[in-house]
Amino acid sequence: MKRIIDANLNRGCEALRVLEEISRFLLDDRSISENLKIIRHDLSKIQEEDYTALILSRDTENDIGIDIANPDKRAGIETIFKANMKRLQQVLRVLAEYYPEKFQIFENLRYKSYTLEKNMWDKLKQKYNKLMLEDKKLYLVTNSDKFNSEDLFLDAVASALKGGVDILQLREKNMSANKIIELGKKVKLLCAEYGATFIVNDRVDIAYVLEADGVHLGQDDMDIDSARKILGKNAIIGISTHAVQQAQKAFNEGADYIGMGPVFTTPTKPGRQSVGLEYVRWVSENIPIPAFAIGGIDLCNVKDVLSAGASKIAVVRAIINAEHPEKAAREFLQVL
Repeated sequence: MKRIIDANLNRGCEALRVLEEISRFLLDDRSISENLKIIRHDLSKIQEEDYTALILSRDTENDIGIDIANPDKRAGIETIFKANMKRLQQVLRVLAEYYPEKFQIFENLRYKSYTLEKNMWDKLKQKYNKLMLEDKKLYLVTNSDKFNSEDLFLDAVASALKGGVDILQLREKNMSANKIIELGKKVKLLCAEYGATFIVNDRVDIAYVLEADGVHLGQDDMDIDSARKILGKNAIIGISTHAVQQAQKAFNEGADYIGMGPVFTTPTKPGRQSVGLEYVRWVSENIPIPAFAIGGIDLCNVKDVLSAGASKIAVVRAIINAEHPEKAAREFLQVL
C-alpha cells in the first residue's frame, strides 16, 4: 500500500510542476500558478507527514513498471498539458482509494483540478495557438482533386505531416459541405496525431462544425469580426492578401496571420497575377504578424523567396502531389 501511495504522490507533484511551468512561463497567469502551487504543496505536506515510511517502502530497482514503454507522444504544449492534467487527476483518484484516512482531501483537490483544467485550457488555446504561429514554418494547403481515391489522398496527407508539415489547410473547392466535413474529420485526426494545426479554407461554418483550430479567409469571404463571433476568440484566423493595402487591412482588423501571394504564377489560382518577390519583401519588413509566402513555390525557387525576407511558406502541389510527400516536406524544412 505504501508503495502505491509513494509512487502516486511523486507522480502528482511531478505533473503539477510541469503544469506550473506552463502557467508561469507561457500563460503568465498568477492565479492559476498559485492554485497549482497550493495543490503541489498540499501533496508535499502529506509526503512529509509520512516521509520515512514512504521512503522505506520504495523499491525502484524491482518496479516492473519502469520497463513498460509509454505509447504517448508529446507533440507540443497542448499534448503536454493534457497528459499532465489527466495524470494529476488519475493520481488524486488513486490516492483517494488507497489512502482512505485522507479521502476527502484528495477528492476536493481532484474537483479543484477539473476547474483549473477548464480555465487553463481556455487560456492556453487563446495564447498557445497564436504563439505557436511564430514557430511554424511549413504550411500545406491540400487539394484532393488529383487523387483517385480518398485513401490515397489521406495517405499523402499523413506522409506530409510525418515529414514535418506544421499547419495543414483543408481546401476543397469542388466538394459538397457534407463531404468536406466527412473528409475533414479524418484529416483533423491526422493533424492531431502529428501535432499539426488544422485550418479550414473559406468555410467558417465547416470550421465550426469540425472544431478546427481556425479558418483561412479570402478577400471576398466573411470579415474577421464575424468569423470570430462564430468560432470564438481562440480561433486562428488567416487572410489571403495580394497587395499592400490588403496586408495592412488584415493586420489592422486582427488577423492572426496572412498569406502573401501568389508569389509566382500557379494553376491553383487561375487568372490571378503573381505578386512577385517585391511584395514578399514589403510584407516581411512592414507587417509584424506571421506571413506565409504562397503560390508556385517549389524546391527550385524557395531560396529566392527566403532571400526576399520570408521565413514561412505555404505549399500545395510541391508537397501534396509529390511522389513522396514526406521526403518533399523534409527537403523544404531543410531549406527553411
